[in-house]
Amino acid sequence: MNIEEFREYCLAKPATTEELPFDDDTLVFKVCGKMFALCSLAAYANGIALKCDPDQAVYLREAYPQVKPGYHMNKKHWNTVLPEAGVPENLLRQWIEDSYQLVVAKLPKAQQRELKVTL
Repeated sequence: MNIEEFREYCLAKPATTEELPFDDDTLVFKVCGKMFALCSLAAYANGIALKCDPDQAVYLREAYPQVKPGYHMNKKHWNTVLPEAGVPENLLRQWIEDSYQLVVAKLPKAQQRELKVTL
C-alpha cells in the first residue's frame, strides 16, 4: 500500500479528517477529532503509526518484523508499521480498521450512534 492508497483508505472511513497539526510533514488522520493513524509525508516507508490493543500490539510485534513499537507514541497503545516492507495489504487494511474502531469505541455514545447511522 502506497501513501496515496493509505490516505484514500483512511479518508473513506466515516467522520475522518486529515490534518497537519504537528508540522508540515506529519499527516494525521482523526475520527471525530481523535487520532487513529499518522505518517510522515516525506518518509512514508519509515512507518505509519496505528493505535492498537495493548495485548494485540505485543503479538503483532512478535509475529511481524514489519511491526515495531510506536515511534514517538505511547508504545503500549501504538505500533509503527512499515507499509512497504511486505505486509500483505489485507492485513494492513485490517490494522487500520482496528485502529479506527478502537478510537470510535472510546467516543461518547452519542457520537458512536451518529457514526453507526452513516455506516
